[in-house]
Amino acid sequence: MNTLKEIETLNERGILVGVNLKSDEHFEYSMEELENLAEALNVEVVGIVTQNLERVTPSHYVGTGKIAEIKAFYEETDANIVIFNDELSPSQIRNLERELECKVIDRTMLILDIFGRRAKTREAQMQVELAQLQYMLPRLVGLHASLSRQGGGTGGGFKNRGAGETKLELDRRKIEDQIAKLRRDLEHVQAQRDTQRKQRRKNAVPVVSIVGYTNAGKSTIMNQLLRRMGQEDSKQVFEKDMLFATLETSVRNIELSDNKSFLLTDTVGFVSKLPHHLVKAFRSTLEEARDADLLLHVVDVSNEEYRFMMDVTNNTLKAVGVEDVPTIYVYNKSDLAGVEYPLISGDNIWISAKQGIGLDELIQIIRTNIFSNYIQCEMLIPYDAGAVVSYLNEYATIQSTSYEEQGTLLSLEIKEADYKKYEQYIVK
Repeated sequence: MNTLKEIETLNERGILVGVNLKSDEHFEYSMEELENLAEALNVEVVGIVTQNLERVTPSHYVGTGKIAEIKAFYEETDANIVIFNDELSPSQIRNLERELECKVIDRTMLILDIFGRRAKTREAQMQVELAQLQYMLPRLVGLHASLSRQGGGTGGGFKNRGAGETKLELDRRKIEDQIAKLRRDLEHVQAQRDTQRKQRRKNAVPVVSIVGYTNAGKSTIMNQLLRRMGQEDSKQVFEKDMLFATLETSVRNIELSDNKSFLLTDTVGFVSKLPHHLVKAFRSTLEEARDADLLLHVVDVSNEEYRFMMDVTNNTLKAVGVEDVPTIYVYNKSDLAGVEYPLISGDNIWISAKQGIGLDELIQIIRTNIFSNYIQCEMLIPYDAGAVVSYLNEYATIQSTSYEEQGTLLSLEIKEADYKKYEQYIVK
């Protein structure tokens, strides 16, 4: 069985294999990304084999003539693993392993293994495990070692048992039971998430979600915004120049200088050909973005394929129901792209998060979008309603305070919900 754990036990020297279907303009980048994925698992890439086809070969993915070339290359480079650039069917894996006489792994398995290693929280670990089991289940068929019969009519108390169940059937049942349990556990976690989201809406706290391709700089932007607001280092999230550095959804409260605040969430990054099992497993996490008041779509503008990355991100968001949420496109790494920054044009902003340049402009754009429902007014609050004054001092932007004969006169900017709540005190 090509279990994900087997990848870890190898001293990996890999050959990458890809099929360029119908002259795909993004094929070269897809192969480059596959190499990055392999290297993320410490696989030393010793060769690359590609083939141009109109459609993949159902039995072996590549044309049968190409298999001899891959095998010769495999032996010549002293490789011990062959990695294919698409998800292979169970029969394709079996046929390829038989013909090549070596371990065969596909792009999906690579991504699942990376997610498995990066997952830190219990929720992320459950999500990855669910995706791994769903991937493994149809690939149990044909495992030679698993097909030996269990038990059988050997006399004694086992006489009426018959041939017994195959280990394959037992494995399948065990995996199906695990999948069912993980789904129940994740539904429980999702219910907790829904409760938290309802509480945020009740408290009218605006939510800004950071989305984007993996390694675009999402965590860097979150950390830089926290630093800019003078918030403690303990709130910093992990950031590193690597694929899928973080899988956990981080939620941080960003406190602005004028008593306004908003929640900033950082979601898992996307990649082309992201396994559909993984997208489904992470659905509840990605739904953080669906309920946001504003999306920050972070783009690595220094990458030549950045428009393709934007399309992948948008299509993945659409697949989990994230639509019609106001979006700001944050073109990060502008310093590496050699473009003018900081620069704002409509719903687009060019910044360098690493250099900390453009963050003030980004905060201003966020303000404009999520605090558009704030109302400027004056309130006269009787002295016996001191609790209201305390509340407004904490949650509104107070421009001036004066003490009149009838009570405290406040000139302030207040969110619409509080405006309606305290409208009896409004004088102007």
